[in-house]
Amino acid sequence: MHAKILGIMATQHGLVTRQQAIGAGLLARDIDRLVRGGVWALVRRGVYADAELVAAATTVAARQQLRDRAACLRITVPFVRSHETAALELGLGLLLPPGRTTHVTRPCVGSHLRWGVKHHLAPYRDDDVVEVNGFRVLGPARTAVDIAREHGSPYGEVAIDRVRWNGTSLAELEDVLDRMRSWPCRRRAIACLEQSDAGAETVPETLMRLLLEEIGLGPIQTQFGMRDDRREAWADARVGRHLFEFDGHVKYQRPDGSRRLLTPEDILFEEKNREDWFRGHRLGMSRLIWTDVWGPGREAAKTRIRREYDATTALWGTSIEDLAPYIIRERRRAA
Repeated sequence: MHAKILGIMATQHGLVTRQQAIGAGLLARDIDRLVRGGVWALVRRGVYADAELVAAATTVAARQQLRDRAACLRITVPFVRSHETAALELGLGLLLPPGRTTHVTRPCVGSHLRWGVKHHLAPYRDDDVVEVNGFRVLGPARTAVDIAREHGSPYGEVAIDRVRWNGTSLAELEDVLDRMRSWPCRRRAIACLEQSDAGAETVPETLMRLLLEEIGLGPIQTQFGMRDDRREAWADARVGRHLFEFDGHVKYQRPDGSRRLLTPEDILFEEKNREDWFRGHRLGMSRLIWTDVWGPGREAAKTRIRREYDATTALWGTSIEDLAPYIIRERRRAA
């Protein structure tokens, strides 16, 4: 492989355009031979990457980020990455909408969708833009509001929850909305902001909270923590004396205090002790998985959760005044 081409790919997160490769000395037939031989993979028309890099993109988000980067390489006019394209570079957990699209914002061109890239006509201030991974992207507050305007619920609540958990303030989000007085779908974004919560740590926790609201449970406290002389523990959400926990794959890969990865047996033992400790304080608990909070399983989950919540309430009521000595008052934040 030509050193010049490797250098180009090194500065472009492993990507190279056909035009760049030819300009660096490859012939068109050489490029086609690399693709046929499985050395390079076509990411999108006219943009290639090392096949191993493409194979390593095993999540939906990673594959979309790779496609976004490839699409942006073909844009020859000034732009900033925006919407989900910006969010992926910012490292925000997202609920990606169907119909994967690359989003860029340009201040002086009409909005249009072409070849899988949506160009948004919209002004932005210099302080709206940050540099991440070598790219100019709209910052967290603007990005979350743009996603909410573009897609509405639940995508907007998920995006706003993510940036709030990471430290973006309500004032920053409201400032962005104040500058969008006559913009399309502003009311959609306002509704998502009103439904948001700074205590949802992950995408499924946001979806779980929305599910609880859909069946009329509330008020909902996110990140409910307690401690006594034996342990400290947090639950994802609480309504009355009932706790709600999302059980995800990532949660069960966490290290212990020595940073040793927990085994399945360790996890099962720890979670059983933790749940028993909560129940020892006369608290009920519902556990949910991804298919409970997203997809056709939501309706069955609503019925089950309501039944479990009602059983807890029948036993112990809804007041938690007796738990006052154990409740952690400070807000749990991102590590």
